[in-house]
Amino acid sequence: MVITGWGAVTPLGPNVAETWEALITGTSGIGPVTCVDASDLPTSIAGEVKGFDAAKYLSHKQLRRMDPYSRYAFAAADEALTSAKFELDEDRSPRTGVLIGSGYGAMSSINDHVLTLENKGPRRVSPHAPVMGAIDSAALEISLHYGITGPSRAMSSACASGADAIGEAARWIRHGMVDTAVAGGAEHIITRVDLSASGNAKALSRRMDAPTEASRPFDTDRDGFVMSAGSAVLVLETEEAAVARGAPILAELAGYASTSDAHHITAPHPEGRGVRAAMRGALADAGLNATDVDYVNAHGTSTPLNDPAEVESLHAVLGGHAGAIPVSSTKSMTGHMIGAAGAIEAVVSGMAIQSGIVPPTINCHDPIDTSINFVAHEAQQHHIDVVMSNSFGFGGHNAVLVLRRWEG
Repeated sequence: MVITGWGAVTPLGPNVAETWEALITGTSGIGPVTCVDASDLPTSIAGEVKGFDAAKYLSHKQLRRMDPYSRYAFAAADEALTSAKFELDEDRSPRTGVLIGSGYGAMSSINDHVLTLENKGPRRVSPHAPVMGAIDSAALEISLHYGITGPSRAMSSACASGADAIGEAARWIRHGMVDTAVAGGAEHIITRVDLSASGNAKALSRRMDAPTEASRPFDTDRDGFVMSAGSAVLVLETEEAAVARGAPILAELAGYASTSDAHHITAPHPEGRGVRAAMRGALADAGLNATDVDYVNAHGTSTPLNDPAEVESLHAVLGGHAGAIPVSSTKSMTGHMIGAAGAIEAVVSGMAIQSGIVPPTINCHDPIDTSINFVAHEAQQHHIDVVMSNSFGFGGHNAVLVLRRWEG
């Protein structure tokens, strides 16, 4: 199937165009936390969404009941549907589905409801709490607003959620359940609870004195990832439906595979068992060989365990070809958007195919493997037909997407 639209809300910008421009110029979206008091937390830096006016997309009533993660997803879906020139009618509506992934869902709202209950009593808890605090609330709001009457679902597989949502939505289309899917990921867990928990787990960077240098995938001096917020959503369609309505076809979603490590709640499998199986499975699903890959948008979290494990898996799956192509991590600039990470990285992969520009891995001063082209510091130009986009999450969740240039 093909991709006909995409939208994004990220720490780099409130849409795809501004996010992409920041990425190819090597701009970091990381800074001090401002949305909560982080002065006493293990880390006080994050990739917050800034310059985003939710009132442009949502009514006052919607704003009151929607968690920030749902607002981001709604705005990204609106941009995606607009760019796809897709209009719902009574024939298309039941043949369209929504699938939004999130690692944690409406954590900000849940925190607020708990504090309200504790400080003000049960009568002050919002009657919208069961909806606002649900992980399916983003999909619900998109379906409700646009009148999408096909399946609307949530998906949660930690940091692989966004990629899994896109891949599973593609399977809906392949199996004839729908002709079109609005799919992606969203996250907003820049809360005191989540920053405390992840910080205490020693997963987050503590480079508070230099926030823009904190996320440094594949650099020997990395010390953890940077928590970020945002969303990205794609419109997927059958090729036949897209061509029939004259839709702008941006790329082909050629392959997808998901696996589980079944090894540890946070650490990757030491031999990369699940990661390698997901890479090979996605290539097989696309009918491609390792040598067909022109660029890898790596998971690249900037953590001590993930980065070397991913590099070893790339060598195992791609062989000598791993050193012949660019491999970059855009998390060096966006930070880790958790459930939205795989979705925004799918958009980045498609933009790389369209533009022939590979975004850099900034802050990669001393690479852990000098045989790999990590696109350090500055974007590079390459002819790109095929991109592998990797997403791996806590709990051993692995999802890999393969995007290919659409030839018509």
